[in-house]
Amino acid sequence: MPPLVSERKRHLDRRRNPFFEHAEAEYFLAWRDGEPVGRISAHVDRRLNDFQGNRWGLFGFFECERDPSAAGALLDAAQGWLAERGRDRILGPLDFSTNHECGLLIEGHDLMPQILENWHQPYYRELLEGQGMAKAMDLYKWEIMERERDRVLPIIEELAERLEPEHGIRLRPMRKRDLRAEVRAFMEVYNQAWSSNWGFVPLTDHELDHMAGELKPILDEDFACVAETTDGTLAGVSLSLPDYNQVLAKLNGRLLPFGWLTALRTRRRIDEIRVLALGVKPEFQHTGVAAALYRDVWDACHRRGIARVETGWILETNESMNRAMEALTGRPVKRYRIYERLLAPDAVPAFTDTGGP
Repeated sequence: MPPLVSERKRHLDRRRNPFFEHAEAEYFLAWRDGEPVGRISAHVDRRLNDFQGNRWGLFGFFECERDPSAAGALLDAAQGWLAERGRDRILGPLDFSTNHECGLLIEGHDLMPQILENWHQPYYRELLEGQGMAKAMDLYKWEIMERERDRVLPIIEELAERLEPEHGIRLRPMRKRDLRAEVRAFMEVYNQAWSSNWGFVPLTDHELDHMAGELKPILDEDFACVAETTDGTLAGVSLSLPDYNQVLAKLNGRLLPFGWLTALRTRRRIDEIRVLALGVKPEFQHTGVAAALYRDVWDACHRRGIARVETGWILETNESMNRAMEALTGRPVKRYRIYERLLAPDAVPAFTDTGGP
């Protein structure tokens, strides 16, 4: 699934990506006989370290031929760079943080990657674990089929129906014409609802503006919803994206010279969405806001002929969200894993194992 080359260039550019206002990175290529056989990044996110109170060093963008010596050389190069900067472990893959693509795909290789999602060769797990990388955390993606809506637990509909009459909270679409303000509202909920999550790091104002610019061409108001009280107090948000990977798969990474014509034709045939994020502020989590947002996604899928939904990744430790996906008829279809290798004698493993859904 070739990504857009222009977008990847912007993402990796230290001058254009506001991530680098609080981070530094180095990029490594492995060569053999004049041919590239692998790549990796090493990066330090000072904002993550300050927010989480840790000394993690990170790696990402890992790609490699089925060659343990090449994989070892890449990880050693990244580890050496991180050790020079006082990091206590090498952890990843994160491209560049949990706000971006993250984790190594270890289950679900038969499915196409959705928008803003990586796909990896199955043998990558063998390469990383063969170099002493241990599990730090697993992330699940769930599949929900529109045709199975009649199997959703009735309590979801009941809670959604009571939201406005009992709590004075109503839903409205995000306004694309005012996207910058809407993205900031979205992140207000995101920062409160996800702040205690493992590996979370809040976005800066510049990163929010950058995100708004990146999302604007693909945002669809049918799949972007705000829940607010009658006085305009924000209670929750839901943001889903049409799976534009179905378009990008036909472009080979380039819109020019004629790729944009293919994109215009193909976008009308998109039949999947990715729920990028759905969150509710803590003080509103007892009101049924989440149920109403779930119902709004179902309704939009029905209107637009969307047959299949995948959630954004959910931590294996997030018991309430994983159980909610079961209540919505979901089933886990992809598993991503974040690995670590400890560098400092005093480093404590971030490993957590709940057994999964």
